[in-house]
Amino acid sequence: MRKIIAIGESVLDTVFSGNQPVKSFMGGRIANAAAILGSMGLPVAMVSECCADRVGDIIIDYLTRHHVNVNSIDRYTEGSTAMSAIFTDDSGKDTLVNYGVYPRERFDVVWPRIDEDDILLFGSLYAITEPQRAALFELVNHAVERKAIIIYLPGFQHGINFHIAHVMPAILENLEVSDLVIAHERDLRDVYPGETARQAYSNHVEFYCDNYLHIHPDLTVTRFDKGGKCLPHPAIGIPTRHMLGWQAGFTAGIIHGLLKNDVTRATIHQLPRATWLDIVTGAQAIASCCANPDNGLDPALATRYAAEIKH
Repeated sequence: MRKIIAIGESVLDTVFSGNQPVKSFMGGRIANAAAILGSMGLPVAMVSECCADRVGDIIIDYLTRHHVNVNSIDRYTEGSTAMSAIFTDDSGKDTLVNYGVYPRERFDVVWPRIDEDDILLFGSLYAITEPQRAALFELVNHAVERKAIIIYLPGFQHGINFHIAHVMPAILENLEVSDLVIAHERDLRDVYPGETARQAYSNHVEFYCDNYLHIHPDLTVTRFDKGGKCLPHPAIGIPTRHMLGWQAGFTAGIIHGLLKNDVTRATIHQLPRATWLDIVTGAQAIASCCANPDNGLDPALATRYAAEIKH
């Protein structure tokens, strides 16, 4: 069976109400998408890093319980696992405080096996900042050589302050190797401020990757392809305050749809409109099921979606 390789951060998020912690959960769209896919019984491996501490144990336990292969997660011993504290003020604005200490030598991971038409998902800060990007991109290039389908999420944790121009060369390299790009409106504002979805696709994305899915704040999805043609998909579900579950579910749903429709590296750039319609609407439906406090799929639903894929 075709495999899924997810490369991204391993972080524990904690939401605070006032000064009181309310809930802790696995952070990051990529890690949560991997957990959703694993809950469907699909062969998915997470490539990441976390310390061999109690917080790291929580992350590993969460992924393992969702049947994600964690053999390619670097459990470093010098430092601490990344954590994000999310504080909400009276106006509803979130403030993030990030913690975590990484060792000098980063991302010393064991590469998972990658075969033709496997699906590799990558993104987040790992994909654009050093020192971990160098090792990550080496693995991504290996996946390209192995003829895997490459999916790139150009977004990163909002509220992080750095000059986007400094990482733009990395973003362009990531786009160049990708077969599909998925971004939320907020991701677009971070990377290409002041540009509409169509402008960003025409000015930056299309030259490198002709398949782009843009998620709007109201959860409608616009698909752009060759020549700037676009197709809007009506929203399924209602936006919630924290969209982690929906976005992780949508990403997992796209991968589920690619497998369900037996899309390969050779066919992804010439899919008929009806196939894309099935993939995107299916992903929206899965996303709406994951927009819950647990950011995941009900086991009965996971079993149903797993049955849709030919083994």
